[in-house]
Amino acid sequence: MDRKEISDRFKEVYAVDPDLVVKSPGRINIIGEHTDYNEGFVLPTAIDKAVYVGLGKRDDEEVLLYAAGFNESFQIDLADVEPTDKGWPNYILGVVNQLKERNKAISGFNLYIDGDVPVGAGLSSSAAVECAVGFGLNSLFDLDLDRVDIAKIGQLAEHTFAGVKCGIMDQFASVLSKEGYVLKLDCRDLSYEYVPLELGDYELVLLNTNVKHSLATSAYNDRRQSCEKAVSLIQEVYPQVKSLRDATIDMLNETVKDIDKAAYTKGKFVIEENIRLQQACDALVSGNIAELGRQMFLAHDALSNEYEVSCRQLDFLVENAKSHPQVVGARMMGGGFGGCTINIVKRGYGQALVDALAPTYGEVFGLELTPIFVETRNGSELVY
Repeated sequence: MDRKEISDRFKEVYAVDPDLVVKSPGRINIIGEHTDYNEGFVLPTAIDKAVYVGLGKRDDEEVLLYAAGFNESFQIDLADVEPTDKGWPNYILGVVNQLKERNKAISGFNLYIDGDVPVGAGLSSSAAVECAVGFGLNSLFDLDLDRVDIAKIGQLAEHTFAGVKCGIMDQFASVLSKEGYVLKLDCRDLSYEYVPLELGDYELVLLNTNVKHSLATSAYNDRRQSCEKAVSLIQEVYPQVKSLRDATIDMLNETVKDIDKAAYTKGKFVIEENIRLQQACDALVSGNIAELGRQMFLAHDALSNEYEVSCRQLDFLVENAKSHPQVVGARMMGGGFGGCTINIVKRGYGQALVDALAPTYGEVFGLELTPIFVETRNGSELVY
């Protein structure tokens, strides 16, 4: 997919050329799941799968949308923007609403959207949509937003119009990533640093379970509530603790363990996941890929057994990957309940790993195992 393809399709739909085409990528996360909405750390980077948006100004106040993936159009007056039960327009309209909330001057526009970020694979296709739209409208209407602003707008769009209380990681990674690096992002104050992702003889391979997940579920929000409960219990003794980011296991043991089992296990996971992330960063800096992989295996065990966001298919893939010495690390990635595992594999062995796992995976689950070979890329870009 490229700018010419998007431009040509835009013209087929709207009978004019777009004023611009932008792209915003999906993301992977090396380690650090469910830490972002607990003001912790995450370690994502953008990949070579992206959402593309063609945009053109209109002379009226109408917003016309076309989603190639659904082969559907949607139209609404700028003054009447509100969530729709159609679903996919909400990720776009939520961004428009956030711009209106900020009193940014925009008029009607035509929008064409397409992409190659697999939906439901945990690569944050929704954030890529929000960030592509935000980045594109910022460019189209000269709104003078910086990249952090665009990430925040995307997050709030998902909160208010899609109904998912996501953290900031996905949008931040989609907008601010840098090829060849991971972002160590502090989700409390949004400070960040770029850590080199130099895997040497290894590469990243995603294994898609083809189990579709939806973060807009009670399960996701229940876990968030458990984390908030843990914080509230800790604060009764340690009022200086503002989030699980500030807590220790000793604090958790003292104030939560005997009162609320769910709050304890979920809080324990988040506290220890932040520690694992720092150890993973140290491993990257020192070039110790084996240690990075070890932290990933540990993270998966905790995601499955403590945070309880894995599923049988994800667990199967991680456990079976462990039996291959060419795989030094693997874990489920993303919100959970489906999507992909992320694997650190000896370079060139990825397809052999798929060939080894796919037959049994298909027999056990009746599903295809799909590999996704990824490389790092820059964040949101104007391509036309």
